[in-house]
Amino acid sequence: MEKVSASFCHSLSSLNYARELIACKSVTPDDNGCQSLIARHLSQAGFLCQRYVVNGVSNLIARWGTGSEHFAFCGHTDVVAPGPLEQWHTEPFTPVCRDNILFGRGAADMKSGIAAMLAATERAIPEMNPDAYSFWWLVTSDEEGEALCGTQWMKAQLDKQNIQLSACLIGEPSASKASGDTIKVGRRGALSGTIDVAGKQGHVAYPHSCHNAIHTASDIIQALTGYTWSTGSADFPGTTVQITHLDTGTFVDNLVPGTARIEFNVRYDATFTNDSLIQLLTKLIKGVSNNTDIHWSRPCSPYLTEPKNNGCWLGRCERAIVNTTGKYPLLSTAGGTSDGRFFDASTQVIELGVPNHTIHQANESVHVSDIITLEDIYTDLLLAL
Repeated sequence: MEKVSASFCHSLSSLNYARELIACKSVTPDDNGCQSLIARHLSQAGFLCQRYVVNGVSNLIARWGTGSEHFAFCGHTDVVAPGPLEQWHTEPFTPVCRDNILFGRGAADMKSGIAAMLAATERAIPEMNPDAYSFWWLVTSDEEGEALCGTQWMKAQLDKQNIQLSACLIGEPSASKASGDTIKVGRRGALSGTIDVAGKQGHVAYPHSCHNAIHTASDIIQALTGYTWSTGSADFPGTTVQITHLDTGTFVDNLVPGTARIEFNVRYDATFTNDSLIQLLTKLIKGVSNNTDIHWSRPCSPYLTEPKNNGCWLGRCERAIVNTTGKYPLLSTAGGTSDGRFFDASTQVIELGVPNHTIHQANESVHVSDIITLEDIYTDLLLAL
């Protein structure tokens, strides 16, 4: 009889966990049982688990060990809505494994990452020293939404206990083609803005008696998009501005609009802070017209994880990937915002997960081999401690 490896048997756990989590219809901010499943297994592994509900957001904070080095596995159980069901080949919240590919909402973002973390934790804990490390799990149900009462709130709870994490490993889907081929070590910041432009309404035949708000809005858009923003570097993308909406109210073909609203978004590099960016944008806008009201929303700070000389988690992750796959990963800062922005600069924030090419799409999926590989990477990382 052929011998079945222990690694393969353990990997069945991560696949089963992924299936169980996908079956929970956890559209933001509804956790719908995911964290109960996670807490049950973590408790059996010796973690102290605490559950919190903050303004409808479910948060799980779990701790194992009493050591002075604190590190965390972080993630989210919420998913985006499935969208038009007719575009799905399978029911979004019924996990289906076909040709070694697991389908379902959250399969890639990021329930398979949580599943791999959970299985790896169970494998590694018996070999770890609780006196040397404090191993945390921080899981929220509000990463895809406003993210006001999730990871940010849990980080504040750690701050109240004077707990400083040396590293935070987030199981977001970071890979391009296969698990381990890419690590995210930073993200650009983000800021959304709304500009209300005031003009003077009037008849198009009498332009001298009115002031076209669209024309002013056009000049403001040119000022924002025509500014020479930094192009970035090999390590960090530059700053970009995108106009996302322009509204002048109800259209009448012989009426000069007296108001206009511009919506825009800025993705910015680490040369800016949120405050310094707002100062520059305000100067550009007011330089065109003072008859404007500006409102800011959804600020997200940039972050970048640099290597350390001692106890470098970036190096540890690279070694675990090489040990598992035989290849070195690409270090990337591309993509949208993530919960990594909520941690201090002294915390090495690393995103390491499955491929991301199907996230937020109909028929979201992940290859079973990528889940197994990710579990082995996480296990190697923990055992190396």
